[in-house]
Amino acid sequence: MTTMADWSSVVGNIYGNIEWAMPWAWLLLPLPLALRALPPWRAPAKAVRIPFLQQLLDATGERPRRGAQILERHPLQNLMILASWILLVAAAARPQWLGEPIVQQQSGRDLMVAVDLSGSMETRDFTTADNRSVDRLSALKHVLGQLAAARNGDRLGLIVFGSGAYLQSPFTEDHSTWLQLLEETEVRMAGPSTRLGDAIGLAIKHFSESDSEHRVLLLLTDGNDTGSMVPPVDAARVAAARGIRIYPIAVGDPATVGEEAIDLDTLDQIATLTGGERFVALDRAALTRILSTLNQLEPVLFETVSFRPRTDLHWLVFALLLVTLPLLRLIHRLTRRPVAGSNTP
Repeated sequence: MTTMADWSSVVGNIYGNIEWAMPWAWLLLPLPLALRALPPWRAPAKAVRIPFLQQLLDATGERPRRGAQILERHPLQNLMILASWILLVAAAARPQWLGEPIVQQQSGRDLMVAVDLSGSMETRDFTTADNRSVDRLSALKHVLGQLAAARNGDRLGLIVFGSGAYLQSPFTEDHSTWLQLLEETEVRMAGPSTRLGDAIGLAIKHFSESDSEHRVLLLLTDGNDTGSMVPPVDAARVAAARGIRIYPIAVGDPATVGEEAIDLDTLDQIATLTGGERFVALDRAALTRILSTLNQLEPVLFETVSFRPRTDLHWLVFALLLVTLPLLRLIHRLTRRPVAGSNTP
């Protein structure tokens, strides 16, 4: 059996899902009372005075009577008029039905990965799980695939650099496409040199178009800078001013000498200036551990957006108003009656 408490709960839930787009329209509700308080309009009319009215009535056999018929409203008429006005004001206030909340997840962090494609990346000093020797780029591709799988809440971007820096993939939530573009990269594809500063500068440019407040650049290289337009340390200062954290990862043996030597001092300065951390990956296992550490330092973020869809109901109120008008006319016809004494001889 339905109790009053149950009905109150149902009514409360219904009213709680209704919102008024123009609530100030309810201020018009007492307008008829204000108009009723005004004095009635009296229009002057001309009349003819007949000194022989009684003789005229005797001759015609007529008797004097009221010249107008005054009707009295039935209570139902008053009720319908009140309901019509309330519906009209309610329609002007634009009622809206609020649907169930819809929650959408958005990417919380933009992670740009810059991969060195210089000639030294073809050095085969990494091994697979079955002890096969592979080049450094192939090992990077394998481990970055694991990174993409673990960063479902991030937008990933991809920069490749060598003698120049090039955008391979803008920030995207489509990690499968990102991985495909990474897989298509080849050693020396961007030239044989290592322009580290240009890669950082290109990342800064694309971060400036990002709305995310969490910006991370993962810089993977196995060499030292060879003539960038902007020195890497200067580029890192600009990145720090833009709120970009850089995590340089030295791939390969840092003890290498000559043109292929890894400039750990520069990588340290880049990490220190931007609030990141420098890593060294001597093999694939170390590279995997580094990316696992990175996942702890920069955990995946999810930003949620919640909204409730709105459906206008003013058309329904207008439909109810159109129903009341013919009912009002019908009640008028059925209940019309003059005030006692009116229009009587």
